[in-house]
Amino acid sequence: MAHDPAGSAAALAELGRIKLGETDLNGVLATVAGLARRTLPGAAQVSITLIRDGAACTPAHTGEIALRLDERQYARDAGPGLEAAAETTTVHVTDTAADERWDGWPAAAAEAGMGSMLSVGLPIVENVSGALNIYGTAAHAFDDAAIALAQTFVRYAAVALANAHLYDTTATLAGHMQAAMESRAVIEQAKGIIMGERRCTADEAFAILTRVSQDTNRKLRDVAAALVERTQRG
Repeated sequence: MAHDPAGSAAALAELGRIKLGETDLNGVLATVAGLARRTLPGAAQVSITLIRDGAACTPAHTGEIALRLDERQYARDAGPGLEAAAETTTVHVTDTAADERWDGWPAAAAEAGMGSMLSVGLPIVENVSGALNIYGTAAHAFDDAAIALAQTFVRYAAVALANAHLYDTTATLAGHMQAAMESRAVIEQAKGIIMGERRCTADEAFAILTRVSQDTNRKLRDVAAALVERTQRG
């Protein structure tokens, strides 16, 4: 199947130019799906399967049929995308109308207008795996050259997604650390107020805050913040 080498090279280069500070993991996933749809020969619709902690989902897709067929796999825990993701391999459904694997999934794909499907395992990080699912409207839509190109595309995409996942995780951790520091600061302020009012030690002040938190079923930080705010108003 003929394809445009220049277009393929441009797509791979675009994967390498993704600026993580300007998007998030979902944004990178959407970019990968869109590039695959435009670049890979025979691709009518594209989706990405992600498996995290045993749960599968499709966070990015270029068409509703691809999404619907992915979700059928998840509901029955059987399908080419799940197999490719679990085993980090390439699964090729050459003719959906003639394939009897996965509890009737190929027949459902044929009824939905997809004659063939190619799913390439997408390793991301240790606890997250995935697959790039490429749907073709015709049977035998993906020849050896198309499969090789898809596998090359996935290797580049895997790097971009692993970096995005790390960036996303790091940003989330940084946010949690910032929140923790702010909570600690307001709790220390509240302890200081109680120590000044009751002439008690820091441990005794913290015990008072903890008791109020438990008695009122409120977070310790919220109790401390309310005390600090009330004192500032007064």
